[in-house]
Parts: sequence; structure tokens; C-alpha cells
Amino acid sequence: MGPTMALAEFITRLKFEDIPAKTIEQVKAAFLDSVGCGLFGSTLEWSQKVNSLVKEMGGKEEATLWTHGFRGPAANVALGLGTMIHSFDFDDYHNAKLHPGAAVVPAALTLAEREGSSGKDFLTALVAGYETMIRISLATGPGASRRQGWHLTGTCGTFGAAAAAGKLLHLNVQGMASALGMAGTQSAGLWAFTADGSESKRFHPGRSSQSGILAVLLAQRGYRGPTQILEAKDGGFCQATSDGFNLDRLTSKLGKKFEAEDVVLKPYSCCGSLHSTIDATRELAKVHKIESKDVKRVRVHNSQVVNLQCGFEYKPLGPLQAQMSMQYCTAIALLDGHVLVEQFKDEKLSEPQVLDLARKVEFVLDPEINAIYPEKFASKVEIVLKDGRSLWFRVDYPKGSPENPMSADEVQQKFMSLARTVKDEKSVLSILKLYPDLEELKDLSKLIALLK
Repeated sequence: MGPTMALAEFITRLKFEDIPAKTIEQVKAAFLDSVGCGLFGSTLEWSQKVNSLVKEMGGKEEATLWTHGFRGPAANVALGLGTMIHSFDFDDYHNAKLHPGAAVVPAALTLAEREGSSGKDFLTALVAGYETMIRISLATGPGASRRQGWHLTGTCGTFGAAAAAGKLLHLNVQGMASALGMAGTQSAGLWAFTADGSESKRFHPGRSSQSGILAVLLAQRGYRGPTQILEAKDGGFCQATSDGFNLDRLTSKLGKKFEAEDVVLKPYSCCGSLHSTIDATRELAKVHKIESKDVKRVRVHNSQVVNLQCGFEYKPLGPLQAQMSMQYCTAIALLDGHVLVEQFKDEKLSEPQVLDLARKVEFVLDPEINAIYPEKFASKVEIVLKDGRSLWFRVDYPKGSPENPMSADEVQQKFMSLARTVKDEKSVLSILKLYPDLEELKDLSKLIALLK
């Protein structure tokens, strides 16, 4: 049995009772986080563009597009939801260099609504999707795949969505393997958006979720997908997208070690690879009471991939460009002490003080951090002051990571701050009351009604 078939067998045989309580709790927290991000995301122009198309396409009423009062085909609604969740780079991530919630949650929730699935079945599907998506990214060698220009949320998201959707449709092992094959052959997501600040990154997980559902619906009808999609020497996903893949990582401790437990919830609305730099910058500013006028330069000691991804010269081309920029995020962390939604408003992006400080931020390749990335998202920040002092701080585990997690209260506060942009207080509190006991629900109709 090859790794694709082994993964298909794991997905089909996974039961709620097999999943550790810690995994369930982390996935529930990540789900709440995704809902908050998606509700806020519904207000943003790039999400609204996608959702206008979803509504225009119409179709069979299967699933609910949050905040819109619209129901349509599950696959199309998932396109909208995934774009909404990932719309401001505030959604969960894993050190496998991807955002699992934005691809997996829409597929699981739309199919659960369509099928009338129970809370237990929904959570089991979420775990199956998270495990599949994360493990496939780890197997590619995420650093190597990223260096080739791939956005792993897009390329691996189709697999995670297919796993979640296929689990809810109760595909057998052969059907699940075909679904994974059809998901993989639709895999896509390129990193070219930082060249001009374009919006394509927001769309990748939504498209992945849509493609994963389409793969499952075809497999359910007997359409045969390649059942060696991950390992095939000619055109297999890992071979095609990376020169540093390791197929053993697909199945190592499968069913015993649940990668979903290591999902990171974001305290900052920007690229996760910059969070340790932000933490270090904020700590230095707080301890030494640094003011921007006293700064001569800021050196960020980090990895080659982070430099490729975020080390470009900052230009105020829009929020996404700023969210991916090491220069901007370091500067704004020093100036404002926060890196949240407010810090990415259009008027903030081109403030002279911000631009001046951003130009003082330099990248330095750190061999030690380069060797451990992306297993650790570490960073060392050095702030050189005009009076000659050089101040250092290193962060190995950014806030939100398993070793340095957000508290339950912080997770809920983040959700409330995002959800209140579109929902009244009663609805927000009702969602907070429902999510801890999702496994007790006979179906998700109460939750869907609150999101509608």
C-alpha cells in the first residue's frame, strides 16, 4: 500500500473516539477562529467580489454563505467562505507553511450542512482534513516547495478539503483515494502576488476548498482519480512541487501523532513567518522604551525562505503587500506596539514615519535559524540606536504557537472583536456558547442560523 492509499484508509477509518481530547479542543478553537476571521472577511472588498460571483452563479440551495442570506451549491459557497476566512491573513497556520482552516472549514461546514451531519461527524471531518493537508505539506518539504514559488495553502488545500468532504460523504477507501487524486490534479497556488500587491492569495484557500468538494462529488459518482497522486514518480504531487520531499512524513505516526494539535492561532494579522520578529521587536521596544526617532537601523536575523517571502523592499501597494513585508511589519510593531487590522488601513500604509522606519529594517541571514526553519519560526532582532547601543532579542516560539499559546480568553476576545463587525452581541455570544460543545449537536442548523 502506497502513501496515498494509506492516507485514504486513515481518513475513512477515523472515528471521533479515536481522536485525542487535546486535538478536538484545538480544532474547535481553530474553528471558532476561522468563523471570526470569515465574518470580518465578509466586509472586505476582495471577498465581496468573489461572493458577488458566487451569488450570481446561483444553483441548488445546499449551503449558506455567511452574512449574505444566500444559499447555493456547497462547492461554490466554499469558494466564498474560504476567501472570507483568509481575507486578512488573520486565520490559523501551521509550521508546514500553510493555513489549514481556510481550506478545510468551508469544505467541512458546507458538506455538513448539505448532509445534515452531526457535530461529531463534523469535527471528525475537520480533523481528517487538517491532518491530510498538514501531512502532505510536511512531506513536500515545505521550505523547498516554497522556494519554487508555490503557495502551500493553495497547493495542499485541495487535499485537506477533499479529505473533510469525503469523510462526510462516507466514501470508501478506493473512493477516497480517487478523491485525493482528483484533488491533487487540481492543485494550484503561486506566490506572484507580492510582486504587485495583488489579491490572488486571498482566493487560494477558497478555490482549494471548492476543488476538493468537486473532487469528492466526482469520486462519489465513480470517477477514477489517480490513486498514487502523492508518490507517482512522473507527475506525483510531491515530485512535481518540490526538490526536497520526504514521503515518509505522510504516514509517520499516522493516527498516533495528530498534527492539528500544533496549529497556531494568530495574534497578529500578517504573515505567520513574521510573528517571532514582531514579538521580539515589541519586547525590545517595551523593555527599553525605544522611540522611532532614536533608531539608526533594525536588523532582522532570519532564514533564507523568510527573506525570499517577506524581505522584499516595501512599497505601499496595498494591505496584502504590507502584511507580507518584513520591513513594514517590523516598523509598525515598533511604532504602534500592535499589528492588527487598524495597522493595515490604507492611510497607515504610506505614512512618512512608517516609510522612513521601514527603510531602516535590514535582513541578515542567520545560519542557525536558517537550519531550523520552518520546524521553528524563530527570529533574532537587533535594534541599533543612534547613541551607539545595540539591543538584541530572540524569539523561538511566537505567540500563538503550541509552546506559547494564546489563552482561551484571548482566543475568544479575538473572535468577538472580529465577529462584532457584522453580528449583534446576542449572536456573537450565542456562537461562543455553542462552539465548546459542538460534538453534542445532532446537526449544525443552530450554528448555521447564527452565521446566516
